[in-house]
This record gives sequence, structure tokens and C-alpha cells, in this order.
Amino acid sequence: MAFTKFGQVSTVESDELMVKGLKRKDLGVTIMTCEYPPDIYGGAGVHVDYLSRSLAKILGVEVRCFGKARPEPEGVRVRAYEPWDLMNDVEERRFAKALSPLSVSLAMMKEPITSDVIHCHTWYTFMAGFYGKKLYGQPLVTTIHSLEPLRPWKEEQLGNAYRLSSWMERIGVEASDRVIAVSREMKKDILKCYDIAEEKVRVIHNGIDLDEYRYVETDIARHEYGIWEDYILFVGRMSRQKGIFHLLDAVPSLPEDVQIVLCAGAPDTEEVEREVVHEASKWPNVRLIREMVPKNKIIELYSHARVFCCPSIYEPFGIINLEAMACRTPVVASGVGGITEVVVDGETGFLVAPGQSDELAHAINKLLRDEELARTMGEAGRQRVETSFSWDSIAEKTARLYEEVVAL
Repeated sequence: MAFTKFGQVSTVESDELMVKGLKRKDLGVTIMTCEYPPDIYGGAGVHVDYLSRSLAKILGVEVRCFGKARPEPEGVRVRAYEPWDLMNDVEERRFAKALSPLSVSLAMMKEPITSDVIHCHTWYTFMAGFYGKKLYGQPLVTTIHSLEPLRPWKEEQLGNAYRLSSWMERIGVEASDRVIAVSREMKKDILKCYDIAEEKVRVIHNGIDLDEYRYVETDIARHEYGIWEDYILFVGRMSRQKGIFHLLDAVPSLPEDVQIVLCAGAPDTEEVEREVVHEASKWPNVRLIREMVPKNKIIELYSHARVFCCPSIYEPFGIINLEAMACRTPVVASGVGGITEVVVDGETGFLVAPGQSDELAHAINKLLRDEELARTMGEAGRQRVETSFSWDSIAEKTARLYEEVVAL
């Protein structure tokens, strides 16, 4: 075994790769993130969870996250930071949603950063990365999971603070030594939105734990949540971005004896939540689960769904599609962003135009009517995930990028 400044990691052949006189095993990264287990509500949090643990096998990893202290995975040192109490007294509550992360970014600078690279995820931590680079001199890597300029509906969530979140994202991206885009489409968007050299932007896809996400025979969760035997599954936040209203609009065109199950926690706003609840209540075959379903249960639900539906109108990657495909479930999704690099239209599922409820219903009905087609697409989805999206391969690509910026 080899020891790093952040914990014990396995010695692998790539340890011998020299960078500035350092071996891989001597490199360390400080990852900054809003979401970290157990506080995960979106794809970025899932990404950081698995990436940090996979990286810990080959180099030193420290995670600085929002929230209270929590358990540390093997090989990962975790520091947690809470927003200033003063943020509770912000008169305009929506402003606090941008000012509070800014206070956490400052708090993250309390302890010196002694790792070799700073790696930030989402705009929530980009100012922390910017401060860290200026104060401690380490190179900055940012991963873009979504882009504020392409999410104008967030003004409903943040009000004028949306200008502040967009500004913080711009500062972080343009100060970065390297930017990771989670899809090729995301890279194009980054270059359109921000002043950064193309050679600094690299595409590294999200991944999936192939041992954890797989088809399971157990079917306990379905009975626990009162779900019918035949159902279509949606997993995602209550957000206009996720296209949940387009799926609800498609309900009249779907079979009455097939249930539409919406695992939809973490609403963007109270207004959006009220709207989802109201629309879902109109249909007897819609089951709304207003919570973040535990991982073991969501794997069961993926495994036994007739179809998984991802109707997002904006999706830089869409890790939930990987999760469904890994469980051998065919996917019907919007042909936007990184989804087109995950779901192969006509092979692992169907891609439809975003916001088109009639197309969504048509594709879902095609799979419901043809069980053999659905089974074949589910098998093809699992094979694609196994071939292209393992976390260990993604961690290796990320580590190579760290080596590159350290050598600058």
C-alpha cells in the first residue's frame, strides 16, 4: 500500500507516471461540491460521490462540501461547511439562494489547501475555487454539469440572484486552467457562453457503478409505494428543466391500466411543487412520490419499469438514463444535450423532440405494445453502459487531466 497526504490508496502501475518529479500516488486533489452523501438531490452529487471514491484508489482525495460533518469513505478526507447564520436573515429569500453559497465559498478557505489541484463542481463552489487559486496558487479545474445562461427558468427560483449565480459561474469557468464538459454538446455550449480557449475544455462523460446499478429480482419497493405491476418511471427534481409537465401532458394518450410513477423530490420552488401536485392529482394512474427514493429502492423501480422516461428540455448529460439502462430498462428521452451521447435512438430506446408530449406518448406506447422490442433495447442499454461508462475509466481520465495541469 502507498500513503498520500489524504489517506491510504492502492499502488497501481500508473503510480510510476512522473509529473514534476512526483509519482501519481503523491498527487492530491481538493474537490469542492455543494452535494455530497448523504445530501444528494441531483446528477452532480451522484457524479462527485462516485468520482471521489474511484479517484481515491489512485491518488489522494479531499472533499470540501456544503453542510454538516458526515462519514468519510475509505481514502477520502471530508470537510463540511455551513453557510453563515446571517444568511437566514436575508430579507429577499430568493437572494439567499445565491448569497448563502457565496458564504460557504468563503468558509471553505478557512483551512489552507495543500493538495496539488482544486476541482470544483457546479457554480455553487466556483468562487471557492477562484479564491483557492488566488490564495494558495494551485491550478483550478471545474466540471460543468449545467450552464446558468441556458437555464433562464431559474430566475423563477432565484429572482435577480440569478444574475449573481451566472456571474459566479462565469468567474469560475474563465479562471479555470481546465474545464471538464460532461458531454460534447456541453463543450459546444461552454464555448458559446464563455471566453475560454477551446483547448482548455475537455469532454469526460459521467459514469455508472456497474456492480451497484444492475437488474434485480427483488420487487419490494413497488409494493411499498403502492405501484402497479405495469408502470412507466420518471426520476428527477420537480423542475421545469426536467420536463415533468410534458410527461403529465402525455398522460391522456397513455394506457389507463399503466401507471406513471413520478419519483420527484427536491422542488425548485414551492410554486413548481404546487403545480406538479395539482397536475398529477388529475389522473388516477399517476403516482407521485414526493421524496428522494433511497438508492436500493430506486434500483428496484428501474429494474421492473416497463419504460423509463426522461423528458428534459435541457440536460447536459442525464445520468439517470445510464442508471435505467444499467438495470436493463428501455429509455424514452428528449434528444437534447448529452442525452444523445448516452441513449442510442432505435437501439437502447427512443429519442424525441423536447417539449413534444405527443411524440413522447407515441414512443412510450410503441415500447408498451412490443415487449420483445423493449427487452432487446433493455439488453442493448446494459451492454452500452458496460462498454463505455465505468467510473474507474472516468477517474483515470480525470487523473490524467490533473497531471496535465500540475505540469503547466
